[in-house]
Amino acid sequence: MLGWKLLAIPGAFVLAGLSYVIYDTFLETSSSEEQAAVKVSATPSATALRTRSPTPAPTPPPATPSPPPTPGDAVLVGAGDISSCTQENDDRTAMLLDAVVSGAGGEVAVFTVGDNAYEYGTLEEYQQCYDPTWGRHKERTHPVAGNHEYATGNAEGYFSYFGAAAGDPGQGYYSYDVGAWHVVVLNTSNHCRLILCDEASPQVSWLRADLSAHRNLCTLAIWHDPLFSSGRVHGNSEYVQPFWDALYASGADVVVNAHEHNYERFAAQTPAGDLDQEHGIREFIAGTGGESHYRTGPFLPNSETGDGNSFGVLKLTLHAASYDWEFIPDEYSDFRDSGSGDCHGAPPS
Repeated sequence: MLGWKLLAIPGAFVLAGLSYVIYDTFLETSSSEEQAAVKVSATPSATALRTRSPTPAPTPPPATPSPPPTPGDAVLVGAGDISSCTQENDDRTAMLLDAVVSGAGGEVAVFTVGDNAYEYGTLEEYQQCYDPTWGRHKERTHPVAGNHEYATGNAEGYFSYFGAAAGDPGQGYYSYDVGAWHVVVLNTSNHCRLILCDEASPQVSWLRADLSAHRNLCTLAIWHDPLFSSGRVHGNSEYVQPFWDALYASGADVVVNAHEHNYERFAAQTPAGDLDQEHGIREFIAGTGGESHYRTGPFLPNSETGDGNSFGVLKLTLHAASYDWEFIPDEYSDFRDSGSGDCHGAPPS
């Protein structure tokens, strides 16, 4: 009997190693991201959802250290790739929102960066999975749609849940002002296959007109698929370059994306990815709302920092001519990122 157990030990180690490889692969693909993108028009089969009761707004954790706001400052806070009924990580990121909102001295708005309710973005998933956590800030939320919202066709669940706050259901792009800043929300739908993003598209024509009509010194844009990403699952999304072309030409300052389930910050760049400290756009990826983790690296040129093991929210304090950023992690991560930047005008024609 002892001899059989000794022979079994090497086999156990082999089995454990194989299990680790399978599990590690599963971690990077557990959200069925690519499968959902293919099944754009498919109606999901009915699946039993874990019913989540609304979490009573808990006593929020102490607000993270940040510069004291000055009169007129506004705060914009959020993330993407957020909720499902198969995990509770979004409970913790919702608590981070609670702390930022309760600690803000002036105007504060919440944003999402798409893929807000997994797997298919149905109204039931929004009601049962998203609403009990991030939904308690619904009245101050400016949402963005992701590809999972379009897994059921035309993102009916997303537009039904958020209503007028999500814009025209046939477009899903809109803009608003927060403090002194102009914020543009764009729609990459199912990777720009449904709501087009090319130079001749109605969306890019609208974007150019909107930027021309709003001459704020400081401009920020939010959408789901990033032009630049060091992520190992999706990487760069070149089909959104017309967004960057229009934003860069108008002097926009910041872009926030998600899609990769990690955090990354880039230095100010041109649409071609060249460093441009004077007129470039700083890009943040904040796919850290809670759904799962994707690894980062190797890092692209001009990527200044990144982390694939933290859930958290990106807080932007918007001054009249500058901004502070702060990545606030949940209680299980020590990764942090913070800094500041100045707004700028358009580059020479």
